[in-house]
Amino acid sequence: MDDPFRRPTFGSAVFYKNPSAALDWLEKAFGFRRSMVITDKDGHLAHAEMAFGDGYVMVGSEWTDYVASPASVGGKVTQSIHVRIDEGLDAHCVRAKAAGAIIVREPTDEFYGDRVYAARDPEGHVWSFGQSVKFVSREEAEPASGLTIDGWPTS
Repeated sequence: MDDPFRRPTFGSAVFYKNPSAALDWLEKAFGFRRSMVITDKDGHLAHAEMAFGDGYVMVGSEWTDYVASPASVGGKVTQSIHVRIDEGLDAHCVRAKAAGAIIVREPTDEFYGDRVYAARDPEGHVWSFGQSVKFVSREEAEPASGLTIDGWPTS
């Protein structure tokens, strides 16, 4: 059956102590937009999805004992979400910082041709954002990084 929501194959979910505040902040800081918000009879957030480009992320609460915000576990994260943007990475970083994001990695040109930065949100989730700025061949990337690379785009 086709997906009526037209979501990509992979998605991620992040959990917050205050998911409603997270929705507001993710809009303001990163430019995400609410694509679905479901509330219970008491007005509490039951499920939300936010879109950015052709991707999405689910936003929820600490609804059971095996999900938690980094704010509830000493700031530790077990995953980070990477978001690819088409243009304006540096301005995106400035916007996030102005909204209160803690920039944990300033915008940097990487050996593989992307410019990347990383930011921590108010509850401790780490988000990275990358923009392709130049094509780098595998033959250029390996010596620049000191790594052996198996698999690489050819154009």
